[in-house]
Amino acid sequence: MTPAFAYWVDRLDPFLVRFSGNFGIRYYGFAYALGFLAAAWLLQRYHRAGLSLLPSDRIADFMVAAVLGVVVGGRIGSYFLYDGWRSFGTDPLAILRVWEGGMASHGGMIGVILAVAWFARSAGIPFLHLADLVASAAPAGLFFGRVANFINGELWGRPTRVPWAVIFPRSAPADEPGLLVPRHPSQLYEAALEGALLLAYMQWRLWRSDAVRARPGRLAGEFLVLYASVRIACEAFREPDAPLILGLSRGTFYSVFMVAFGLFLWRRRGEPLRGPGP
Repeated sequence: MTPAFAYWVDRLDPFLVRFSGNFGIRYYGFAYALGFLAAAWLLQRYHRAGLSLLPSDRIADFMVAAVLGVVVGGRIGSYFLYDGWRSFGTDPLAILRVWEGGMASHGGMIGVILAVAWFARSAGIPFLHLADLVASAAPAGLFFGRVANFINGELWGRPTRVPWAVIFPRSAPADEPGLLVPRHPSQLYEAALEGALLLAYMQWRLWRSDAVRARPGRLAGEFLVLYASVRIACEAFREPDAPLILGLSRGTFYSVFMVAFGLFLWRRRGEPLRGPGP
């Protein structure tokens, strides 16, 4: 058995640039910026390849709506889905402090869905088509976000003795600050599966098939099913960060609904689009 002192200790600075005290540019915010830039770049590529009905000059407008959907949905989702609301009586402004972390991926996805629905309606673009495009780009943001979680030393995994385990100082109980145990770097597992692997798959599906034209909503459905599936798998290695629901972690419980909605979209037979296509 590997002794505890042989494990790497996560003492990474959460600031990319620290100006003074607790003020600066955090990796967490930088990760979100990279995710949005990657999505905008992919949407431009889709347009140039003739795969997208989203005009090039409207991509920036859409990205503004998407950013608001992710940030507002992610923060509200974290607040209500993970019991943050319990502190409302003593700290009602906590919901506004996005820079302190506390963003729920499930809430962010709901926010993006609402943003896509609003923008698609206002721009006259089929909702399922725009949802397919967004779903194919979303894993890039998930990848950067999970790497930022690791740098922040948050959302750590369950105790383990595998050789690649990591000690996260913040994981020690407040009343036992010296009790540090090696844990799964579950943030990196999620970055690899929810981010890198899912991005590769979605890009393969978009570029190597005619699903975006022939079966609107199919790619979005596949994304939801696959994301929820790998999230459930990763939850087996992640320390629950809130009380269980029906014996399931919050991430697993909410992902079940994503699977159901994804299967609905996957099985749905809509009308083929007239316009984009390889």
